[in-house]
Amino acid sequence: MNAPSFPTGKPAPGTAGSDSIAPDTGKPGFGIYLHWPFCAAKCPYCDFNSHVRHAGIDQQAYVAAFRQEIKAMRLLSGPQVVTSIFFGGGTPSLMSPDTVGAILDAVRAAWVVPEGIEITLEANPSSVEAGRFRGYRQAGVNRVSMGVQALNDADLKRLGRLHDRADALKAISLARDIFPRMSFDLIYARPDQTAQAWALELEEAISLAADHLSLYQLTIEEGTPFYGLHKAGKLIVPDGELSAELYELTRQVCESHGLPAYEVSNHARPGAESRHNLTYWRYGDYAGIGPGAHGRLSTKAGKIATSTERTPEQWLKLVAENGHGMIETSELTAAEQADELLLMGLRLREGINLKRWGALAGRDLDPDRTDFLIHHGMIEQMDPNRIRCTSAGMLVLDAVVADLAF
Repeated sequence: MNAPSFPTGKPAPGTAGSDSIAPDTGKPGFGIYLHWPFCAAKCPYCDFNSHVRHAGIDQQAYVAAFRQEIKAMRLLSGPQVVTSIFFGGGTPSLMSPDTVGAILDAVRAAWVVPEGIEITLEANPSSVEAGRFRGYRQAGVNRVSMGVQALNDADLKRLGRLHDRADALKAISLARDIFPRMSFDLIYARPDQTAQAWALELEEAISLAADHLSLYQLTIEEGTPFYGLHKAGKLIVPDGELSAELYELTRQVCESHGLPAYEVSNHARPGAESRHNLTYWRYGDYAGIGPGAHGRLSTKAGKIATSTERTPEQWLKLVAENGHGMIETSELTAAEQADELLLMGLRLREGINLKRWGALAGRDLDPDRTDFLIHHGMIEQMDPNRIRCTSAGMLVLDAVVADLAF
């Protein structure tokens, strides 16, 4: 059965505009992250663990390996009730629906997966087609997140995307017809981009979005083609002042249209926030499965960080030999957990619970540093047990975190 359709520009029934998402209770849930590392092409700005394999991919071999690593993660995590599942990449929309269904079945066999939890799959407009989308829906996916990145052909070409504007609009419409929930990404602070041009593009994006947008500033990452071009002076991106202006403009325009920022780069109608990403930012546990995936799991020995082999073929080999592709598991000290909670939680508009942070850190935040940051408008005290970054503080988030964590 296909998901119900709904009109463009309006939230899907029963998602945005209905109940707000549950407040932070200190129990963020348990997520499953599944990494599909393959792309049709590598974008010049991307430093994610993604790989191009023109000779094709044996999806059945990867399904078998995912099944094995899921079992290994279940041994580490113990019994859990899953609160969200996320297929990331890479380009998960290059997977066949049967592959997605088989991996979801393996997750359901390992943990308790209640009906109706958020199951997200990332997609690129260049790999979207109706039959494939309907197959994902039938397999259990109920939310799609699409890497649109720009709504004009010139910038899409510059960003190395395989789709054009027409492809993006078609994919957005298709996703809205088939899935109960849909989000898409845009990149701003692009070369030669003005505030006026971004405002117009953002207004159009909001008119197309159902209930959620992820809006990221372009960052120049070492090791990417964009890094070399930028270093050679052949790629000029907005300076710090214009980037800050674009960031503030993004927040203001989205909020005025009912999609406030609930995280540094994510905007949603109340109730349509990404449950899975909230698990990360609220510092919950999640199993990271697949080539290059990272995880955080609470075990009998304490909370551990896990990471798997990045190269797909080597990951397959390790799984065949060991039953998993993990190359590192490390126990996190209470102080390390406190630092991670601070780093993740201050990304959120709701901020962090000071009692939870103090229980991990074994101390309170330094009152002099807290007062200094409040006085200079970087953070604000929401109530006796909660602080959050201001809009100005979000612009220098790493510095705020470093100051508080000292």
